[in-house]
Amino acid sequence: MEGRKQMHEQTTDVEAVLREALGASGQRFTEQRAAVFRFLRSTESHPTADEVFLRVRTDVPGISLATVYKSLETLVGCGLAAKLTYVDGSARYDGRTDDHHHVRCLGCSRVMDLPHRVDDGEVARLQASADGFRVTGVRLELTGYCPSCDPEAAGAPA
Repeated sequence: MEGRKQMHEQTTDVEAVLREALGASGQRFTEQRAAVFRFLRSTESHPTADEVFLRVRTDVPGISLATVYKSLETLVGCGLAAKLTYVDGSARYDGRTDDHHHVRCLGCSRVMDLPHRVDDGEVARLQASADGFRVTGVRLELTGYCPSCDPEAAGAPA
C-alpha cells in the first residue's frame, strides 16, 4: 500500500512540473505529453523518438509517432528535456536538463551520461583561446566503443 501511495505522489509531482512548464510557455497539458514526459524522466537511455513511441504506446495505445515527435519538441521547448543532435541528422532525447556530459558508442549508438562535469576554469581557458568567440554553452561528448562493441576488446582474453 505504501509503495502505491509513493508512486502516485511521484506521478503527481511529475505532472505538476509538466503542467507548470507547459502553462508558462502557453502550451496545453495532454495525457500524451504527460506519458512522453514520464517516460523520459524514468529512463537514462537517451532514446530516439522511435524508441519513445514504442515504449509510450503501451501506456497510450492510440498515440501516433507524429504526436510523440511533437510532444518531444514541446518538452524541449519548455526546458523539460534536451535534444542531442548529431551530424548524421539523428537525434536522441534526454530527460536530464542539468549540466552534464555524455559518451556515445560508435558501434551501437548508445548514449550514456558521464558522471563528471568540465571544470568552469577549463571552460574559461578554452573560451580565452577561442579568439573572441563568445561561449554560451558547453556540450562535451566522448565518442568511442562501449564494452560490448569494442573491436579491440573482442579478441582480448577475459
